[in-house]
Amino acid sequence: MDRDTDRFRLLARRTLLLGGMKLGLASALVGRMYYLQVVESDRFKTLADENRISMRLVAPSRGQILDRFGVPLAVNEQNFRVVVVAEQARDVERTLALLSNIVPISDAEMRRILREIQRRRAFVPVTVKENLTWEQVAQIEMNAPDLPGASIEVGEIRSYPFQSATAHLLGYVGAVSEKELTGDPVLALPGFRIGKNGVEKHHEKDLRGQAGASRLEVNAVGRVIRELDRDEGQAGRDVTLTVDIGLQQYTQDRLAGEQSAAAVVLDVHTGGIYALCSSPSFDPNLFASGIPTSIWKDLTSDPTAPLTNKVIAGHYAPGSTFKMVVALSALEAGIINSRTPVFCPGHMVLGGHRFHCWKKGGHGSVDVLGALRHSCDVYFYEVARRLGIDRIAETARRFGLGSRLDLEIPGERPGLVPDRAWKLANLGKSWTQGESLIAAIGQGYVLATPLQLAVMTARLVNGGFAVKPHVTRQIESGWTEQTVWPSIGVSQAYLELVKQGMYQVVNAPTGTAYRSRITEPGFEMGGKTGTSQVRRITMAERVTGVRKNEDLPWKERDHALFVGYAPMSAPRYACAVIVEHGGGGSAVAAPICRDLLIEAQKRDVARDAPPQVAQMPAGDGGAAPRPVGPPIANPGAARTEG
Repeated sequence: MDRDTDRFRLLARRTLLLGGMKLGLASALVGRMYYLQVVESDRFKTLADENRISMRLVAPSRGQILDRFGVPLAVNEQNFRVVVVAEQARDVERTLALLSNIVPISDAEMRRILREIQRRRAFVPVTVKENLTWEQVAQIEMNAPDLPGASIEVGEIRSYPFQSATAHLLGYVGAVSEKELTGDPVLALPGFRIGKNGVEKHHEKDLRGQAGASRLEVNAVGRVIRELDRDEGQAGRDVTLTVDIGLQQYTQDRLAGEQSAAAVVLDVHTGGIYALCSSPSFDPNLFASGIPTSIWKDLTSDPTAPLTNKVIAGHYAPGSTFKMVVALSALEAGIINSRTPVFCPGHMVLGGHRFHCWKKGGHGSVDVLGALRHSCDVYFYEVARRLGIDRIAETARRFGLGSRLDLEIPGERPGLVPDRAWKLANLGKSWTQGESLIAAIGQGYVLATPLQLAVMTARLVNGGFAVKPHVTRQIESGWTEQTVWPSIGVSQAYLELVKQGMYQVVNAPTGTAYRSRITEPGFEMGGKTGTSQVRRITMAERVTGVRKNEDLPWKERDHALFVGYAPMSAPRYACAVIVEHGGGGSAVAAPICRDLLIEAQKRDVARDAPPQVAQMPAGDGGAAPRPVGPPIANPGAARTEG
């Protein structure tokens, strides 16, 4: 009996212990479930959603670039592309072969597509071809049942409706390189493009905008099930330029008759640029979609450098266009006055060296007006001998020469205004007096860009104010144009005297540019011719006769330059023209400048009228549109004709 009682008690204790353990385990399980499902429910719901929901960036729409009248210069167009999803295609190569009957697919493109398909998951779309025409899109859609896995997607591509006329001004967009990745995640998006040159690059942050986001529901392997919601982000801001596209087109067309040339027209009071053209040019639309290798090689190997913006990056000896600066420097220093005569026999001898005037027989006795009118070299040789290079350099810098002008277009070069300190620091040699003579006629070490020459002219005719050039007029809101500029400290009397000389250059019968004068009343211009030598004329040539430009190889011909302003009564426009290896400035560059100044004035309607958008042309290089509204506006020796 006692044995049975002991056995029962032992079994009861074991049962109780086992039951307690089970109760403890059950309690722990219930507690853990409560903790996970109640206490931590929000966190695990978030984790589940993160596995279920994929966030993807949405590229923002790029801002437009407009001319001063609101005419679009850079826009976004629909970009139709065909993509292939491998898991839907079943036989990818067959689908691609059928697609090639509708859109051309090269062998290299075919290899690229197959490589991408192998690297990516089967459900990820791979781009086959971009920039499809509407006809190609229609054919693909019509044949969709026979093209398993192929579909059409719609994106945006940058387009430049005026093509080559705005290439050097606007620049272009291109794919993001590794060194351009700044941490902004939108830059890493496939196919995203940023400004590579011109206004597109300078205003990249404004034009780019801010990326949006798309919330997608995906399954366990990442396949998209549906889009939950979408934020388009913030589109880029529009940028309005000072440029008048009508004048811009006219300028580009006018330069097209020369092998290589550049021109710029700006407002002498605000500095706003109305036209900035370099020729030959290129089609920036090629870069937006990916330029073919063959075309890239042609552009980079062309001796006329179509990719170079010669207005801001072309370094040229300014030739006789520099003589106004020398005259003003001498007047300020008291070296000459309006009546100081210098006799020109056709040459000047200094230290056993003969420095020639462009006119072999000389100009006789001339004062400063006569020296400018005839572009007499000997007069300026003598002035430079008395004046010295340092005072010439100081005056030149006040007129915008020798340093960058900070235009909103990348690639601007500074030019060069030499002095004694510069030569000693850079060449380790002392300055010679003969080098001052050569510098006085805009040769030797002196270098300038067409933009600097236009600014020099603007500061000379606007009353001596340090106007700076710009192409940006407005960014969405808030005007950027400056109309009040500091004085460069030159006497008004001296400026008027030199302006009178520039008037005589064009309008006096003996002026070097008389044949290019503007005869229309109220449109008259003043200006200065320039010829820049690119080769040294030997003494043997002096004896036997200097070869004419037309008898020389193109690369050895002189550059032709001209700077001008109009109208004479109230100067508003300044213009600089360079024709590379064009010969004399009076015969080649002056007529171009004349035509540009006439066109600018013809387009000059009531300044305070509200701007109205003109009808935008197809951009095929045809006749310039007429917007309605206000246009706010190499070392060498003594040389040939100024």
